[in-house]
Amino acid sequence: MNRLIKILHEAGKAAIAFKLRTIFCLTSVALGVSSITIIVAATEGAYKTAYDMVEMFGPDALLVVGGSEESRAIGQREKTITLDDVIAIKEAFPSAYVVVPMTSVRDVTVSYKNKKNQTLVVGSTADYSRAWTWPVVEGSDLTLEDVKGLRNVGLIGPYLADQLFGPEEPVGKYILVKNIPVQIVGVLSSRGTTPTGANLDDRIIMPISTVMRKIQNETKYVSVLRARFVDPSRLEEYSEEIRLFLRQRHRLAEEEPDDFRVISPKEITKFLVALTGSLVVFLGIVGVISLIVAGFVLANLFLLSVRERTREIGIRRSVGARKSDIRLQFLFEAVIITTLGGLAGFILALGGAKLLTLVADFPIHFSWKAFATGLLLAWAVGIGFGLQPASSAANLEPIEALRR
Repeated sequence: MNRLIKILHEAGKAAIAFKLRTIFCLTSVALGVSSITIIVAATEGAYKTAYDMVEMFGPDALLVVGGSEESRAIGQREKTITLDDVIAIKEAFPSAYVVVPMTSVRDVTVSYKNKKNQTLVVGSTADYSRAWTWPVVEGSDLTLEDVKGLRNVGLIGPYLADQLFGPEEPVGKYILVKNIPVQIVGVLSSRGTTPTGANLDDRIIMPISTVMRKIQNETKYVSVLRARFVDPSRLEEYSEEIRLFLRQRHRLAEEEPDDFRVISPKEITKFLVALTGSLVVFLGIVGVISLIVAGFVLANLFLLSVRERTREIGIRRSVGARKSDIRLQFLFEAVIITTLGGLAGFILALGGAKLLTLVADFPIHFSWKAFATGLLLAWAVGIGFGLQPASSAANLEPIEALRR
C-alpha cells in the first residue's frame, strides 16, 4: 500500500512538473468530455421534458385534432371534427369519463379600458377545467347554462389578467373580445410555459357556443376534442378504437388517409425524442471524435515524455524500481491528468449547455449520470491511450536508459 502511495505521489509531482504536457492533455480531454457530458444531459433532458409534457397532457387522455398532414398537403380543410362526432363518442365510449370539444382563435385583440393585448381565445364546455385538471382559483367555473345560452362570459389566464387588470380584481369586470363585451367569471390557476416556450397563462376560455357563433361564425365544426379514460393502461386500444370509429363516421374508404389525428401521450414522447435525436447524434459524433483526438494527443505527448525522462527512468530502475512501478507511475500520471480534464470538461459542459439552451431552447438536464459518464470516459482515455507509453517506459533497460 505504501508503495502505491509513493508511486501516486511521484505521478502527481510529475504531472505538476511537466506543465505544458499536462495543459495540452487536460485541454484535449476536457473538450471531448464536455461534448459527451452535454450529450448525456441532452438525452436526459429530452426524456424529462417528454415525461413532463405527458404529465401535463394527462396520462389518461387522448386528443383528436381535425385535419391530417396528408389533407393539409393537398389543400383540404383542417376542421373535420363535428359537434355530432363529440356526442357520438360520448355515447359509444362509456369508459371515457369526460369528452370535451374545443375550438380556438389565435391573436385575438382583447382590451380593458386603455389596455390591449393579443391572446388565445379557446371555446369549450363547462368540463374544460376538469378535462385538463386546470382548476379555477378565483371566481367560478363555466356552467352548462353558459354554453346553452351563448353567454358572453370567460375564464381568464393569470398572465392575461395581470396584463389587463394589474392589481385590480378581474372577476366581475368586462373586457372587449373582438369588440364583444365579455364578463370575467373566473381566473385559472397558473400553468407557466410549455417546454417549447408557449405561455399557457395567456388565454381566455369562453363557452364554445359563443366562440363558434359570435367569433368564428361556425355552427358545425370544432378544432379538437379531448377525452379522458378511466383505465389509462388501455389508452392505446382506445386510441385505435376512436380512430376506426371516426373513420366509419366520416365514411372514409380503406385507401383514404385519416382526416384527423389522434394524439396520445406515447405520440408526444416519440415526437420529442425524434426531434432531439438528430442533435444528440450530431453531438455524439463530435464528442467521440474529440475523445479519440484527445487520446492520440495524450499518447503522443506521453511518448515524448518517455524519451525526455529516460535518464530518470534508468536511475529509478537501477535503485530498485520494478517495471510495474514505472508502468503504474505513467498510468497514474495519465489518470490524474484525465481526471482533471474530466472535471474541467464537466464545468465546460455546464457553460456549453447554457449557451445551447439560449440559442436553440434545447432541453438540458444534468444529473449524476452525466458527471459519472464524463469521468468514466476520461479515465478510459487515460488508461487506454496511456498504456502504450507506460509500457514503453517500463520496458526500458536501466543500463540502456542511463547511456541515453
